[in-house]
Amino acid sequence: MTTITTERSTQPQFQVMTLVGNLTADPVSKQLDGERTVCNLRIAVNDVKDQPMFIDVATFGAQADACAKYLTKGRAIAVTGRLVYREWDDNGTRRSRHHIVGRVQFGGKPDETDTSDMTEEAAAV
Repeated sequence: MTTITTERSTQPQFQVMTLVGNLTADPVSKQLDGERTVCNLRIAVNDVKDQPMFIDVATFGAQADACAKYLTKGRAIAVTGRLVYREWDDNGTRRSRHHIVGRVQFGGKPDETDTSDMTEEAAAV
């Protein structure tokens, strides 16, 4: 009989994902506590068979403020961040979801959007 043993690394496990897609809806911004803001986005990304996958994205702070102010449905974005898995109980039903927490880079040019009030700070985010 052969016994297979695996050695676990003492290094923390961390993955980084980069996705490019288009927003499926306008961003939703929420004030968490005091000055902390979160912006929730949903993007459509095509898989290898050109089938759409819908991915939830969260970003925080000044990045969240810029996303809420300047992004709209249909806009191309790139997201770099970590994959997060959450579980919760919803009235006796066990629920779960994966989403990305990370940084957003604005892609392409917005359709008919007036960027004259865009600040340098938001443009750099």
